[in-house]
Amino acid sequence: MEIKQAVVTGPNLVELQTLSLNEEVGPDEVFIETEYTFISAGTELANYTAKDAGVFKPGNWNSYPWKSGYANVGIVRKVGKNVTKAKAGQRVYTFGKHASAIMVNQQELIIEVPESIHPAIAVSSRMAGVAATSIILSEIPHNAWVAVFGLGMVGNLAAQMFRNLGCQVIGVEPNEHRRRLAEQCGLPITIGGTDEEVREQIKSITGGKLAHITIDAVGHSSVVMQALKSTANFGQIVLLGSPRVPVEGNLTELLSAMHVRWITMRGGLEWCLPVYSELPSIVSLHSKQQLVFDWIRQGKLELEKQISHTIKPSQIKEAYDGLLHEPETFTGVVLDWTQM
Repeated sequence: MEIKQAVVTGPNLVELQTLSLNEEVGPDEVFIETEYTFISAGTELANYTAKDAGVFKPGNWNSYPWKSGYANVGIVRKVGKNVTKAKAGQRVYTFGKHASAIMVNQQELIIEVPESIHPAIAVSSRMAGVAATSIILSEIPHNAWVAVFGLGMVGNLAAQMFRNLGCQVIGVEPNEHRRRLAEQCGLPITIGGTDEEVREQIKSITGGKLAHITIDAVGHSSVVMQALKSTANFGQIVLLGSPRVPVEGNLTELLSAMHVRWITMRGGLEWCLPVYSELPSIVSLHSKQQLVFDWIRQGKLELEKQISHTIKPSQIKEAYDGLLHEPETFTGVVLDWTQM
Protein backbone atom coordinates (compact mmCIF):
# COMPACT_ATOMS: atom_id res chain seq x y z
CA MET A 1 0.00 0.00 0.00
CA GLU A 2 1.02 3.63 -0.43
CA ILE A 3 1.70 5.70 2.67
CA LYS A 4 2.84 9.24 3.37
CA GLN A 5 6.04 9.54 5.40
CA ALA A 6 8.31 12.37 6.53
CA VAL A 7 11.88 12.05 5.23
CA VAL A 8 14.79 14.36 6.08
CA THR A 9 16.81 14.33 2.86
CA GLY A 10 19.64 16.70 3.86
CA PRO A 11 20.52 19.64 6.13
CA ASN A 12 17.35 21.73 6.65
CA LEU A 13 15.47 19.67 4.06
CA VAL A 14 12.40 17.58 4.83
CA GLU A 15 9.69 16.16 2.58
CA LEU A 16 6.43 14.29 2.96
CA GLN A 17 7.07 11.48 0.52
CA THR A 18 4.79 8.81 -0.94
CA LEU A 19 6.32 5.42 -0.10
CA SER A 20 5.26 1.77 -0.16
CA LEU A 21 4.50 -0.34 2.91
CA ASN A 22 3.71 -4.04 2.82
CA GLU A 23 0.64 -4.36 5.04
CA GLU A 24 0.89 -8.14 5.33
CA VAL A 25 1.84 -8.73 8.96
CA GLY A 26 4.47 -11.22 10.06
CA PRO A 27 3.88 -13.49 13.11
CA ASP A 28 5.10 -10.83 15.60
CA GLU A 29 4.07 -7.71 13.72
CA VAL A 30 1.40 -5.11 14.34
CA PHE A 31 0.02 -2.90 11.55
CA ILE A 32 -1.05 0.53 12.83
CA GLU A 33 -2.93 3.34 11.13
CA THR A 34 -1.49 6.56 12.53
CA GLU A 35 -3.65 9.23 14.16
CA TYR A 36 -1.02 11.56 15.64
CA THR A 37 2.75 11.91 15.88
CA PHE A 38 4.84 14.35 17.90
CA ILE A 39 8.03 16.18 16.94
CA SER A 40 11.06 15.94 19.23
CA ALA A 41 12.67 19.38 19.19
CA GLY A 42 15.96 17.90 20.40
CA THR A 43 16.79 14.76 18.44
CA GLU A 44 14.86 15.61 15.30
CA LEU A 45 16.21 19.14 14.97
CA ALA A 46 19.77 17.90 15.65
CA ASN A 47 19.42 15.58 12.66
CA TYR A 48 17.46 18.07 10.54
CA THR A 49 20.20 20.70 10.93
CA ALA A 50 23.08 18.17 10.78
CA LYS A 51 24.20 19.15 14.27
CA ASP A 52 24.62 15.40 14.76
CA ALA A 53 27.44 14.42 12.39
CA GLY A 54 26.07 10.88 12.18
CA VAL A 55 23.68 12.04 9.45
CA PHE A 56 26.60 11.97 7.00
CA LYS A 57 27.73 8.42 7.89
CA PRO A 58 26.14 5.82 5.58
CA GLY A 59 24.37 3.09 7.49
CA ASN A 60 24.08 5.12 10.70
CA TRP A 61 20.69 5.12 12.47
CA ASN A 62 20.08 8.73 11.42
CA SER A 63 21.97 8.93 8.10
CA TYR A 64 20.36 10.87 5.24
CA PRO A 65 17.80 10.21 3.89
CA TRP A 66 16.40 9.78 7.41
CA LYS A 67 12.81 8.77 8.17
CA SER A 68 12.17 10.96 11.17
CA GLY A 69 9.99 10.66 14.24
CA TYR A 70 9.74 8.43 17.30
CA ALA A 71 6.35 9.21 18.85
CA ASN A 72 3.26 7.68 17.30
CA VAL A 73 -0.33 7.02 18.41
CA GLY A 74 -2.67 5.11 16.15
CA ILE A 75 -5.24 2.35 15.75
CA VAL A 76 -4.20 -1.29 15.38
CA ARG A 77 -5.64 -2.68 12.14
CA LYS A 78 -3.91 -6.07 11.89
CA VAL A 79 -1.87 -8.31 14.19
CA GLY A 80 0.33 -11.34 13.52
CA LYS A 81 -0.56 -14.79 14.84
CA ASN A 82 1.94 -14.63 17.73
CA VAL A 83 1.09 -11.11 18.90
CA THR A 84 0.04 -10.79 22.54
CA LYS A 85 0.84 -7.12 23.19
CA ALA A 86 -1.91 -5.61 21.03
CA LYS A 87 -5.18 -6.47 19.35
CA ALA A 88 -7.11 -5.10 16.41
CA GLY A 89 -9.09 -1.95 17.20
CA GLN A 90 -6.88 -0.81 20.08
CA ARG A 91 -5.42 2.68 20.21
CA VAL A 92 -1.72 2.24 20.97
CA TYR A 93 1.35 4.34 21.65
CA THR A 94 4.64 3.33 20.02
CA PHE A 95 7.99 4.82 19.04
CA GLY A 96 6.81 4.85 15.43
CA LYS A 97 7.85 7.26 12.69
CA HIS A 98 6.06 10.25 11.18
CA ALA A 99 4.02 8.19 8.71
CA SER A 100 0.37 7.60 7.88
CA ALA A 101 0.78 3.89 8.70
CA ILE A 102 3.53 1.87 10.38
CA MET A 103 4.50 -1.74 11.05
CA VAL A 104 5.80 -2.48 14.56
CA ASN A 105 7.30 -5.69 15.93
CA GLN A 106 5.87 -6.58 19.34
CA GLN A 107 9.40 -6.77 20.74
CA GLU A 108 9.37 -2.98 20.38
CA LEU A 109 7.33 -0.81 22.74
CA ILE A 110 3.57 -1.10 22.26
CA ILE A 111 1.26 0.16 25.00
CA GLU A 112 -2.48 0.81 24.96
CA VAL A 113 -3.55 4.44 25.36
CA PRO A 114 -6.05 4.89 28.21
CA GLU A 115 -9.49 5.97 26.99
CA SER A 116 -9.42 8.99 29.31
CA ILE A 117 -6.35 10.47 27.55
CA HIS A 118 -6.82 12.26 24.23
CA PRO A 119 -4.53 10.70 21.61
CA ALA A 120 -2.85 14.07 20.88
CA ILE A 121 -1.93 14.37 24.56
CA ALA A 122 -0.84 10.73 24.65
CA VAL A 123 1.57 11.17 21.76
CA SER A 124 2.92 14.39 23.30
CA SER A 125 3.80 12.39 26.40
CA ARG A 126 6.79 11.07 24.45
CA MET A 127 8.78 13.95 25.90
CA ALA A 128 7.62 12.99 29.38
CA GLY A 129 9.04 9.54 28.74
CA VAL A 130 12.39 11.13 27.93
CA ALA A 131 12.20 13.32 31.04
CA ALA A 132 11.32 10.40 33.32
CA THR A 133 14.82 8.94 32.99
CA SER A 134 16.05 11.70 35.31
CA ILE A 135 13.90 10.54 38.22
CA ILE A 136 14.75 6.89 37.56
CA LEU A 137 18.48 7.55 37.76
CA SER A 138 18.48 9.89 40.74
CA GLU A 139 18.92 8.89 44.36
CA ILE A 140 16.47 11.35 45.86
CA PRO A 141 17.01 12.36 49.50
CA HIS A 142 14.15 13.55 51.69
CA ASN A 143 12.99 17.09 50.89
CA ALA A 144 15.62 17.39 48.15
CA TRP A 145 16.38 20.58 46.27
CA VAL A 146 16.49 19.92 42.52
CA ALA A 147 17.65 22.42 39.90
CA VAL A 148 16.62 21.70 36.31
CA PHE A 149 18.73 23.57 33.75
CA GLY A 150 16.72 24.16 30.59
CA LEU A 151 12.92 24.50 30.56
CA GLY A 152 12.13 23.30 27.08
CA MET A 153 9.49 20.58 27.05
CA VAL A 154 11.78 17.85 28.42
CA GLY A 155 13.15 20.04 31.20
CA ASN A 156 9.70 21.38 32.07
CA LEU A 157 8.33 17.85 32.41
CA ALA A 158 11.36 16.64 34.38
CA ALA A 159 10.79 19.51 36.81
CA GLN A 160 7.11 18.54 37.15
CA MET A 161 8.11 14.94 37.87
CA PHE A 162 10.55 15.84 40.64
CA ARG A 163 7.83 18.06 42.11
CA ASN A 164 5.46 15.06 42.03
CA LEU A 165 8.01 13.13 44.11
CA GLY A 166 8.01 15.79 46.82
CA CYS A 167 11.17 17.65 45.79
CA GLN A 168 11.64 21.41 45.94
CA VAL A 169 12.33 22.33 42.33
CA ILE A 170 14.11 25.29 40.80
CA GLY A 171 13.79 25.78 37.04
CA VAL A 172 16.78 27.50 35.41
CA GLU A 173 16.17 29.06 32.00
CA PRO A 174 17.48 32.21 30.27
CA ASN A 175 14.33 32.54 28.14
CA GLU A 176 11.61 34.43 30.01
CA HIS A 177 8.81 32.95 27.90
CA ARG A 178 9.84 29.43 28.89
CA ARG A 179 10.05 30.46 32.55
CA ARG A 180 6.51 31.86 32.43
CA LEU A 181 5.25 28.71 30.69
CA ALA A 182 6.88 26.53 33.36
CA GLU A 183 5.14 28.59 36.04
CA GLN A 184 1.81 28.04 34.26
CA CYS A 185 2.59 24.32 34.44
CA GLY A 186 2.86 24.50 38.23
CA LEU A 187 6.54 25.25 38.89
CA PRO A 188 6.66 28.05 41.49
CA ILE A 189 10.39 28.84 41.29
CA THR A 190 12.07 29.75 38.00
CA ILE A 191 15.23 31.82 37.59
CA GLY A 192 17.58 33.13 34.92
CA GLY A 193 20.76 35.17 34.63
CA THR A 194 24.49 34.67 34.23
CA ASP A 195 26.20 31.55 35.57
CA GLU A 196 27.26 33.40 38.72
CA GLU A 197 23.84 35.02 39.18
CA VAL A 198 22.14 31.64 38.85
CA ARG A 199 24.47 30.06 41.39
CA GLU A 200 23.90 32.87 43.87
CA GLN A 201 20.14 32.67 43.41
CA ILE A 202 20.16 28.90 43.98
CA LYS A 203 22.39 29.38 47.02
CA SER A 204 20.00 31.97 48.43
CA ILE A 205 16.84 29.95 47.69
CA THR A 206 18.27 26.79 49.29
CA GLY A 207 19.59 28.56 52.37
CA GLY A 208 23.19 28.06 51.29
CA LYS A 209 22.84 24.33 50.58
CA LEU A 210 22.82 24.48 46.76
CA ALA A 211 20.95 21.73 44.88
CA HIS A 212 21.13 18.08 45.92
CA ILE A 213 20.39 17.12 42.29
CA THR A 214 21.00 19.14 39.13
CA ILE A 215 19.64 18.17 35.72
CA ASP A 216 21.10 19.19 32.36
CA ALA A 217 18.00 19.13 30.16
CA VAL A 218 19.73 21.10 27.40
CA GLY A 219 22.39 18.71 26.18
CA HIS A 220 25.25 21.19 26.22
CA SER A 221 28.61 20.75 27.95
CA SER A 222 28.74 24.37 29.09
CA VAL A 223 25.40 23.85 30.87
CA VAL A 224 26.90 20.85 32.66
CA MET A 225 29.67 23.07 33.98
CA GLN A 226 27.08 25.62 35.08
CA ALA A 227 25.10 22.90 36.86
CA LEU A 228 28.26 21.65 38.56
CA LYS A 229 28.74 24.99 40.30
CA SER A 230 25.21 24.82 41.68
CA THR A 231 25.44 21.21 42.91
CA ALA A 232 25.85 20.61 46.64
CA ASN A 233 28.63 18.48 48.12
CA PHE A 234 27.71 14.78 47.78
CA GLY A 235 25.18 15.81 45.13
CA GLN A 236 24.28 14.40 41.73
CA ILE A 237 24.31 15.71 38.16
CA VAL A 238 22.12 13.97 35.58
CA LEU A 239 22.85 14.40 31.87
CA LEU A 240 19.31 14.20 30.52
CA GLY A 241 20.11 15.92 27.22
CA SER A 242 22.51 14.43 24.68
CA PRO A 243 25.65 16.62 24.36
CA ARG A 244 26.29 17.25 20.65
CA VAL A 245 28.17 20.54 20.34
CA PRO A 246 31.99 20.57 20.87
CA VAL A 247 32.99 22.80 23.80
CA GLU A 248 36.56 23.66 24.70
CA GLY A 249 37.45 23.90 28.38
CA ASN A 250 39.52 22.64 31.26
CA LEU A 251 38.47 19.05 31.97
CA THR A 252 40.38 19.11 35.26
CA GLU A 253 38.01 21.80 36.55
CA LEU A 254 35.14 19.34 36.16
CA LEU A 255 36.92 16.26 37.49
CA SER A 256 38.55 18.07 40.39
CA ALA A 257 35.23 19.44 41.64
CA MET A 258 33.61 16.00 41.34
CA HIS A 259 36.53 14.42 43.20
CA VAL A 260 36.85 16.95 46.01
CA ARG A 261 33.12 17.42 46.59
CA TRP A 262 32.06 13.79 46.06
CA ILE A 263 29.70 14.65 43.22
CA THR A 264 28.23 11.88 41.09
CA MET A 265 27.48 12.40 37.39
CA ARG A 266 25.06 10.07 35.62
CA GLY A 267 24.22 9.66 31.94
CA GLY A 268 20.50 9.66 31.23
CA LEU A 269 19.93 8.15 27.78
CA GLU A 270 16.62 6.30 28.03
CA TRP A 271 17.52 3.68 25.39
CA CYS A 272 19.65 1.86 27.98
CA LEU A 273 16.45 0.66 29.66
CA PRO A 274 14.94 -2.68 28.59
CA VAL A 275 11.73 -2.42 26.57
CA TYR A 276 9.83 -4.80 28.87
CA SER A 277 10.55 -6.43 32.23
CA GLU A 278 8.62 -9.04 34.21
CA LEU A 279 10.34 -7.93 37.41
CA PRO A 280 8.71 -4.95 39.18
CA SER A 281 12.10 -3.93 40.56
CA ILE A 282 13.48 -3.32 37.05
CA VAL A 283 12.26 -0.17 35.32
CA SER A 284 11.54 -0.63 31.61
CA LEU A 285 10.45 1.65 28.79
CA HIS A 286 7.01 0.07 29.19
CA SER A 287 6.69 0.66 32.95
CA LYS A 288 8.07 4.18 32.54
CA GLN A 289 5.35 5.00 30.03
CA GLN A 290 2.71 3.48 32.30
CA LEU A 291 3.83 5.89 35.04
CA VAL A 292 3.58 8.81 32.60
CA PHE A 293 0.03 7.83 31.62
CA ASP A 294 -0.93 7.41 35.29
CA TRP A 295 0.31 10.90 36.15
CA ILE A 296 -1.54 12.40 33.18
CA ARG A 297 -4.78 10.73 34.27
CA GLN A 298 -4.25 12.01 37.82
CA GLY A 299 -3.69 15.57 36.61
CA LYS A 300 -0.07 15.55 37.79
CA LEU A 301 1.57 16.32 34.43
CA GLU A 302 0.68 19.43 32.46
CA LEU A 303 1.21 18.76 28.76
CA GLU A 304 -1.59 20.62 27.02
CA LYS A 305 -0.21 24.09 27.77
CA GLN A 306 3.05 23.11 26.06
CA ILE A 307 1.41 22.07 22.77
CA SER A 308 1.45 25.22 20.65
CA HIS A 309 0.53 23.70 17.28
CA THR A 310 -1.50 20.80 15.93
CA ILE A 311 -0.91 20.81 12.18
CA LYS A 312 -1.15 18.74 9.02
CA PRO A 313 1.76 16.42 8.19
CA SER A 314 2.29 18.37 4.96
CA GLN A 315 3.38 21.30 7.14
CA ILE A 316 6.30 19.46 8.76
CA LYS A 317 8.86 21.77 7.13
CA GLU A 318 7.08 24.73 8.71
CA ALA A 319 7.08 22.92 12.05
CA TYR A 320 10.80 22.10 11.98
CA ASP A 321 11.73 25.66 11.01
CA GLY A 322 9.37 27.11 13.60
CA LEU A 323 10.82 24.98 16.40
CA LEU A 324 14.29 25.97 15.22
CA HIS A 325 13.84 29.70 14.74
CA GLU A 326 10.72 30.67 16.74
CA PRO A 327 10.97 28.72 20.02
CA GLU A 328 8.67 31.13 21.85
CA THR A 329 5.90 30.50 19.31
CA PHE A 330 6.58 26.83 18.57
CA THR A 331 6.84 25.09 21.96
CA GLY A 332 5.40 21.70 21.01
CA VAL A 333 4.08 20.39 17.68
CA VAL A 334 1.64 17.55 17.03
CA LEU A 335 1.13 16.22 13.49
CA ASP A 336 -2.51 15.26 12.88
CA TRP A 337 -2.60 12.35 10.42
CA THR A 338 -6.39 12.13 10.58
CA GLN A 339 -6.38 15.12 8.21
CA MET A 340 -4.67 13.11 5.47
